[in-house]
Amino acid sequence: MLEPATIRAGFGPLVGQDSVIDFLTMAIARDRIAPAYLFAGPDGVGRKLAAECFGQWILCPPDRPELAASLGRRVRERMHPDLIWLEPTYLDRGQLISISQAQASGLEKKTPPQVRLEQIRQLATSLGRPPMEAPRSFVVIEAAQTMAEGAANALLKTLEEPGRATIILLAPGPEAILPTLVSRCARVSFRRLAPSELIQVLDRAGHGDLRNAPEVLALAQGCPGQAIAHWQRLQTLPQDLLMALRQPPQSAFAALDLARQLDKAIDLEQQLWLVNYLQQTWWQQGDRPWPQRDQTLRRLEALRKQLMGYVQPRLAWEVALMELAQGA
Repeated sequence: MLEPATIRAGFGPLVGQDSVIDFLTMAIARDRIAPAYLFAGPDGVGRKLAAECFGQWILCPPDRPELAASLGRRVRERMHPDLIWLEPTYLDRGQLISISQAQASGLEKKTPPQVRLEQIRQLATSLGRPPMEAPRSFVVIEAAQTMAEGAANALLKTLEEPGRATIILLAPGPEAILPTLVSRCARVSFRRLAPSELIQVLDRAGHGDLRNAPEVLALAQGCPGQAIAHWQRLQTLPQDLLMALRQPPQSAFAALDLARQLDKAIDLEQQLWLVNYLQQTWWQQGDRPWPQRDQTLRRLEALRKQLMGYVQPRLAWEVALMELAQGA
């Protein structure tokens, strides 16, 4: 039997999730590994990191604990034959393209990525074979909430007969996936981090300078991964555009010109993110009276709904920024 202290040490990189670490540590120590787990919580709080830490022990022979560290490295690098790590994909000319591949190739994204039926079928085929090195296979499905109904139903069959495998679903919460899938998973809940824990993780990741970006930390809402993602996205925006957005436009001409720049410079996905960023940035401008800031938030929320609908983006920005200029 592995010592709990030894197992717990393998979860060292995970901050602020003590109850998760305790639960998974005891499951490993007592050799009571469930066939499937639902890691539930917001993006960026450590669900993926917890899965990597858990995976090194799932793939480790019980009588060879000294292999855990090297197995952890192979899990992080996705280089173990008994590890299957699925992420949502785009469908481009009949080919499944991962999010990272799409970003690297500059693929124009017309629809959101999702975990597809083809991926689940390939998973079922892989799990039909015995593990090559480990006591059991280890599967992680990111953003399980993006599964279409066909993919979810196919996964249900796999969960009913997983064979020698442990399957982890990552999702915001149990309400985000089919109840029949939830019922076959042991639920593990992740919480948002306290401000001090958030800064600790950012320091470890080499992003301690984000403590000086309060609007980014506010957007992250206790999720260090989100803080880093927001910061990286912020760096992709043209600097002249960011300068123009330091405060709401002060005239109709400035509003129309800014709407034109926004429509030309960034795509719809970036525009939706920018609305969230502006809500935090403009709200924190304490020199503006509260009713005016509240009105700004309401107008930006209406803009978000228009951008998510069928309103032409430039027109939506023009109307929103004109209204904000009139109230400036």
